[in-house]
Amino acid sequence: MDKTQTLNQYPFLPLRGVVVYPQIVHPLFVAREKSIKALKAAMAADKKVVLAAQKQHSDDDPRNEDIYSIGTIATVLQLMHVNDGTVKVLVEGVERVHIRNIHFDDDYYKSDIVTMSSHAAEEKDIDILVRSLLSQFDQYVQLSKKISPEVLTSITSIDDPSRMVDTIATHMSLQLQEKQNILELANLKPRIEHLMALIESEIDIFQVEKRIRGRVKKQMEKSQREYYLNEQMKAIQKEMGDLD
Repeated sequence: MDKTQTLNQYPFLPLRGVVVYPQIVHPLFVAREKSIKALKAAMAADKKVVLAAQKQHSDDDPRNEDIYSIGTIATVLQLMHVNDGTVKVLVEGVERVHIRNIHFDDDYYKSDIVTMSSHAAEEKDIDILVRSLLSQFDQYVQLSKKISPEVLTSITSIDDPSRMVDTIATHMSLQLQEKQNILELANLKPRIEHLMALIESEIDIFQVEKRIRGRVKKQMEKSQREYYLNEQMKAIQKEMGDLD
């Protein structure tokens, strides 16, 4: 560990199938007793909690090796107890952190962390990349039809490029590993480039699916026409038979 980095300890929440990015508000449902205790400890202190995804969704009793080592320190904005004993919590990511160790055997989960440093890129390079990214995401939204145009409008109004990139990643239908890969890219330029490559790949898939749907639709229309004509012929032949 770099001598300039300070090791800090915070309550910890292992997440199933979710990656929370800095500056993004995210709802979570928490059921594990130690996770609930970790949230209570956070609320009793400075409301800070460390979040990181576990590698296997089904793992009920994860260890250090079962958790991704890059996570997010977040602020607990709201905590609500639900009737079934679970807790609904609203968190807002603060910054990316490197998790050095997780204490699973204590009364509640705790993690030792250091914040991740990033290198600033040339502003001109970032501006060009951001414009390209937004253009790509616009095409992605039009093809996916799962994201409302209002989301695109709200994203284009974000001034902070880092937050914009993470917001786009949040709204995309990506596998957990891909979401985690984006979280682990603390430097902005490679993160934008990586996300652009992902969007381009998704657009290619959407376009292939669109072509296949078009071919299937034409084939169905052809089959329906043939069926209709066959039924007409049968009706005519029946009429002719009745006349005879």
